[in-house]
Amino acid sequence: MVQVDLNCDLGESFGRYQLGEQREILQYVTSANVACGFHAGDPTVMRETVKLAIEYGVKIGAHPGLPDLNGFGRRNMAITPQEGYDMVVYQIGALQAFLTIHNEEMQHVKPHGALYQMASQDRELAEAIAQAVYDVSPSLVLFGLSGSELTKAGEKIGLRTAHEVFADRTYQSDGSLTSRSQADALITDQEQAVSQVIKMVTERKVTSRQQTEVSLQADTVCIHGDGEHAVEFAKYIYETLTKNNISVTAISR
Repeated sequence: MVQVDLNCDLGESFGRYQLGEQREILQYVTSANVACGFHAGDPTVMRETVKLAIEYGVKIGAHPGLPDLNGFGRRNMAITPQEGYDMVVYQIGALQAFLTIHNEEMQHVKPHGALYQMASQDRELAEAIAQAVYDVSPSLVLFGLSGSELTKAGEKIGLRTAHEVFADRTYQSDGSLTSRSQADALITDQEQAVSQVIKMVTERKVTSRQQTEVSLQADTVCIHGDGEHAVEFAKYIYETLTKNNISVTAISR
């Protein structure tokens, strides 16, 4: 049976700002990427998110981002590879403390937003992030865009690496995601999104915006938890994958 992980970005509320329906979406995902305070999240939100994920049996990973609360970590910043390394180590450590008090192991690390996209294309930054993850714990899984510099860096250093694909994003002919600045970056139709996922998981291909077939590896599928119909979509994709004899299982299982 074909197997795939379903991951979702969670813990992205901050102070009085509330984002997403965490308890509901945790019923349908197998891995949670928990914001570590730089692009979103705060200590209380981190603690509550970790507790909820454990309650639902969902594996937990750190979701380190750029220090940009106002821009939600989605704006590029000019950082050095060393700064990228330090940011990732720092944020993994913050989340690890909350996992430690619950005697729970961290499964993975997935950079967020602009940091993720930058590392997908910048080899030096990608290698710095992979080194940071490895130095904290070689047993951690590194999540990165399928076929990107980040997954290459993870594999090169000896980390277990999960090639990630996106349910609700369109692709370019080089395998990159369409920039959010473009009108056709997001897929809002549920059936179209799920059809894309099934093709990526079973055929290892995606149709780009240029109508070319792009080969990729799909170990884990990202679904976003902050959309208007996030819970409804998470349920729909989980049930459709299962009906198509695709086992939805965490990377570490």
